[in-house]
Amino acid sequence: MEGMTASPASLTADATPADTAPPTPVIRFLRGAHLLGQCAVNPGETIVEHAEACGITLPTNCTSGTCGTCMVSLILGDVPLPEELPPGLDDWLVEEGARLGCIGKPRGDVDIDIRPPI
Repeated sequence: MEGMTASPASLTADATPADTAPPTPVIRFLRGAHLLGQCAVNPGETIVEHAEACGITLPTNCTSGTCGTCMVSLILGDVPLPEELPPGLDDWLVEEGARLGCIGKPRGDVDIDIRPPI
């Protein structure tokens, strides 16, 4: 169909070629040095939800950050903490890399060790 193709001059400045799009962030689940699985990070989903998407079952109980059953170790990346730490975490555990899978939502590439951090 004539007139249906865009000329280079009609492309906007924010048009980006597919090969320069940023890579999709990935969450990797490990037990020590052994990779158990990985999947794309979906914003707003918890570590537990990501684990399930990878076919990995993390132990859970309260699903609200109270009990600490779902505790994992953050090896690499960013899993922000709530302003006030929930009962399942304390400052010492956080310093050791502990995060609660039921409330922790990864941002960007993240490596999680599913062994308890203590």
